[in-house]
Amino acid sequence: MINYEYFKPESLDEVFELMQQYGSRAELVAGGTDVMVFIKQSNHSPEVLISLRGLTDLSYIRKNEGYHIGALATHRMLEQSKLVKNDLTALHQGASQVGSVQVRNVGTLGGNICNAAPSADTAGPLLILDAVMVLQSPEGQRRVPIEQFFIGPSETVKKDDEVLVEIEIPAEMSRFKTAYCKHARRQAMNLPIIGVSVGILLEGDVIADSRIALTVVAPTPIRVPQVEAFLKGKPFEEAVLNEAGEIASSPECCMPRDSVRCEGWYREEMVRVLIPRVARAAVGP
Repeated sequence: MINYEYFKPESLDEVFELMQQYGSRAELVAGGTDVMVFIKQSNHSPEVLISLRGLTDLSYIRKNEGYHIGALATHRMLEQSKLVKNDLTALHQGASQVGSVQVRNVGTLGGNICNAAPSADTAGPLLILDAVMVLQSPEGQRRVPIEQFFIGPSETVKKDDEVLVEIEIPAEMSRFKTAYCKHARRQAMNLPIIGVSVGILLEGDVIADSRIALTVVAPTPIRVPQVEAFLKGKPFEEAVLNEAGEIASSPECCMPRDSVRCEGWYREEMVRVLIPRVARAAVGP
């Protein structure tokens, strides 16, 4: 067993004081479902754990012009929120498939995003929802579009003196029909082989706009602008969706690697198959 010094501050000011005092010797922890596993599986042994669970004012889901989700909102909160289910469907589907109910009860949206795993179930949905990460430091706040947030596996642009406090989603994203597909070996607690998120904005039978995101096909979760540009102005029909899948699976869009869970060629094939399937699921009958 490793002995940690444990703090549970009740305000951001206290968090910043502790971060400044202990620096690299400390690790922030929210639900702990990612951080504690990482600590146990690596040689990384912080001397101090700074829990954010005392910051109860960062646990919320609100609609006020746009959508505002506190970084400490749990996956279970997202799963049970009618607002998220109806307006931000892909995010609801992604959060609902994180781990088990026990994990979702404690794991937070902010932690899932800051962990920056290429396989994160909520990353793709947030990408297609044009989410913005609100970061707080002692000097103030800054907003980073989620497309710019991830820079590598387990790496983000968040600075050492910053805390993710909120995820903002523009109000107009509720006009998009969205869906998320987690393709895994079994319907149980398992990491995805691939994740596909699709958002479609229809005007009649024409695709006025779209958002496509993929996870586990690159070092970070990614948007696929080539497919989005292709779909714009096209009719929402089978042939168009199938061609979108072909484009998305090309080397220009994704070059998935082999891993212990799956070989790269299979991931490419599933991108091709799942893009039209998830688009149809988003729009519905």
